Amino acid sequence: MDNIYKNFYRQFYLKTAGFIPTKPLSQSLFPGDYFQIKNGEITVLGNLYRNAIIAPEDADLSAAVLLNASNWNFSEGISKPYSGRGYGQTAIEGQFEFSKQILAFANKGSFIFKAEEPQSVKINNWNDIQQQLIIKLTQTLFSFREIYIVTESATAVATTLAIAGEKEAELELASESENFGLVDIFGQENTKTIQSKDIEYYHRETKRKPAYFKAKKLVVQEEKLAYFISDFISKTNNSTEWTDTFYNSNFHNDADQNSQMIMQNAQGYFLDMLQANELNPNTALLYFKWADANLDDVEKLFANYGN
Repeated sequence: MDNIYKNFYRQFYLKTAGFIPTKPLSQSLFPGDYFQIKNGEITVLGNLYRNAIIAPEDADLSAAVLLNASNWNFSEGISKPYSGRGYGQTAIEGQFEFSKQILAFANKGSFIFKAEEPQSVKINNWNDIQQQLIIKLTQTLFSFREIYIVTESATAVATTLAIAGEKEAELELASESENFGLVDIFGQENTKTIQSKDIEYYHRETKRKPAYFKAKKLVVQEEKLAYFISDFISKTNNSTEWTDTFYNSNFHNDADQNSQMIMQNAQGYFLDMLQANELNPNTALLYFKWADANLDDVEKLFANYGN
């Protein structure tokens, strides 16, 4: 069922210029948080500032900056077969009028998302601290080989998200607010749910949770990785003759398949196969750099689930 959310995460990254929702969605991430992705979830291991990895005098965070609201209101696979006014009757007040809307979700994973007044806070001096972070996080303080650092966190006055659990799901909403013409009441404060069908997730968050983030991830320098891959493949391709001679047999050596498996996770194998003391505080910057978290990392959030 978790994979139902995957399309929303991918589209969120694309629509908001690189922000990623936390996982689980109830989680909060702050600038300076460092984390790993394990079993499809984000595990926060600490914070650069709280754990004094960055000295107080080097802390430089921006003020809250308003984001483009149009980028934070989007949907996919949504139609509105009905939007209009309805009438009700109470014993005390008599007849009353209300806005009514039906949202139809075309496919499993179709969604609608709205955010009010999104804003973000980010690390201002990333370029000034990134090199010391590589040395500290991989050598002098920790020995991380895989780590993410939150560089920007976003929140909003309110966010509302609905995701379909099956195709042809529906959400029927009503509101007593005054609307004219074609109403759009999804995400409004006084909107009520009349009924729903096959909706996997529907929630309106009114706390300013920093549940959306941009991050940097630790990666191996391209030239180091390219040399490792080339050298490994060369040695592997020349191993058949050695295998036949050493084992004095006719065993088949499937070197090509082994090389393909290595290339699928070249960074991990490269770091595991470094010579003792080859990676140290003096050489760390030759081996590592930071890169933006991207759709590959969104995929990691759903790595344990099917397509």
